[in-house]
Amino acid sequence: MDPIKNQISAIDPLTIDPVAEPNGEEALHKILSGSTVFSDNRPLAAVTSLEQRRHRKAQIAGGLLLGAAAVTAGVLVAANFGSVDTAPAPAVTATSSAATPTPSVSPTPTPTATPTATPSATPTAAAPITTPPAVPTVPAVAPTTAPTQPPVANPQRFTFPDGHLSFDLPNGWSVKTEPGPYAYEADKAASTIAKVLNSAGTEVAVIFNGNYGDGTGGLVDRTILDRAVVPGVRDNSGEQVELGFSSNQSQYIPYEGPPYEGMPSPRTGPVEGPPTYIMDVRKTSELKAGISSSGTNQVRVPNGIMSAYVMFDINKQPAFATPEAAKAWMGSTEYAQLKSMLLSLSYK
Repeated sequence: MDPIKNQISAIDPLTIDPVAEPNGEEALHKILSGSTVFSDNRPLAAVTSLEQRRHRKAQIAGGLLLGAAAVTAGVLVAANFGSVDTAPAPAVTATSSAATPTPSVSPTPTPTATPTATPSATPTAAAPITTPPAVPTVPAVAPTTAPTQPPVANPQRFTFPDGHLSFDLPNGWSVKTEPGPYAYEADKAASTIAKVLNSAGTEVAVIFNGNYGDGTGGLVDRTILDRAVVPGVRDNSGEQVELGFSSNQSQYIPYEGPPYEGMPSPRTGPVEGPPTYIMDVRKTSELKAGISSSGTNQVRVPNGIMSAYVMFDINKQPAFATPEAAKAWMGSTEYAQLKSMLLSLSYK
């Protein structure tokens, strides 16, 4: 770099010896003291001609341009001694510095910033490859719906041995079967009692199916607390079947025969004592509110008779201390389970 520096300093106009500045007082004295011949000819050392100034400016511009080219060449040479890069050589940078026509180019190493612009252009070509992978996100949704399966049939469904009558059991409940009553030997095999046990093993309901029926009736004043149609069972007469929960107060049966000696006067009205609570399945005509026959819960089906009823605690007489207690029980889980079970009865 020393020869280049020497060349630049040799053409520096500041290094030329300055011309001695004329003395103003001496010049004025000469003008006033005598005749003087004025001439525009001045020594070359004192006055620089226009041609010399143009030539000097050209030399300065050429020197600066030569110095800038030398600095650029030095930077490129130094860059070639760096690490080997697999990217294509930035040959374009040489033309960018040489194409600058203005002599005001600073010799500062700004061209070194231009090579960094070329490597950034090559990675952008790979950008279109990264955008298409948005499509594979569609099959990712499929596994979430695949494990869903259709609902499985209720495993708690109980069916009688002959396959006609069936009903749903609440979770944790079970059924214990035993032979039911029969009038003839031929009906023995088809008579079955299904005793329903809750999760604690307590008998809570009885469902019978067979060719046998009996019972007695009386007069009651019935208060219906709840009722609903059992859609899966119909009486042989075509009448619909309902689930009912009711309070039944026994009534005296009026005597209609002729009076006789010693016979007390017939009594009417309710019988003294608590009401009886019944929750069973029967024909709609057997579930009437008010004073009527106690009726029967025997429903005639094609293979005989069906009866279904809830077993209340026999040690509690009545089953509920007050009507309010009976209504409160209707909001319990046990009541909901019993009602759902009886409403699920189906005959095929």
